[in-house]
Amino acid sequence: MIFRRRSKKDDVTGGGDVTHRTDESPADADASTPPADRGPWDRSETDHDVDDPAYVDLGGIVVRGGEGLELRLQVDEQTQTVASVLLAGPESGLELRAFAAPRHDGIWEEVRSDIAGEAAKRGGTATEQDGAHGTELKVVVPVQTPDGRPATQASRVVGVDGPRWMLRGTFLGKSAQEADPDGILESAFRAVIVVRGDAPMAPRAMLALQMPAQSPPIDDSPDA
Repeated sequence: MIFRRRSKKDDVTGGGDVTHRTDESPADADASTPPADRGPWDRSETDHDVDDPAYVDLGGIVVRGGEGLELRLQVDEQTQTVASVLLAGPESGLELRAFAAPRHDGIWEEVRSDIAGEAAKRGGTATEQDGAHGTELKVVVPVQTPDGRPATQASRVVGVDGPRWMLRGTFLGKSAQEADPDGILESAFRAVIVVRGDAPMAPRAMLALQMPAQSPPIDDSPDA
């Protein structure tokens, strides 16, 4: 396993990178709630072994590694808190964020509307489409390449409402264009375990993330 880290001040997207290469094999319901036999999972729905090296405990979520996946954590260097989680494959990426939700109401529909509004403000589009987890968004926004040329960036945003939480997955790269139900990132998304906890939280507050309790040595070399 390899960790790579970038400080927040060196990252224009606002977070440091920690890369963890993994080579192991991989209640309240609405239209976005996964069936009982398919994740993402609430912590109460699974009895996974916390000592299983295929799983990485990040606090608010637990992710499962897979062959060819890298786990990249964006870290705020000042607070040493994890801002977001990215699972990276050869041609695709999956960003994961989990949020608190009311006990009896899902928030994915509301969040979907906000994402569409933000895309429109940036001169882009957000189109609803049916996916494996219910309604998802295909987002296309204008961006600028490193050499200053105009371009567009596509993403596919999936939301799942669970018991007092909502998990958002943003697929990037090749997986943004077309879902691959048997792909490593889709499998990784279904394997996510959300740890909401019992503490009161405002709806849409992000579940706290943390560095793994035991991290391999950090490699400060430039990104590959």
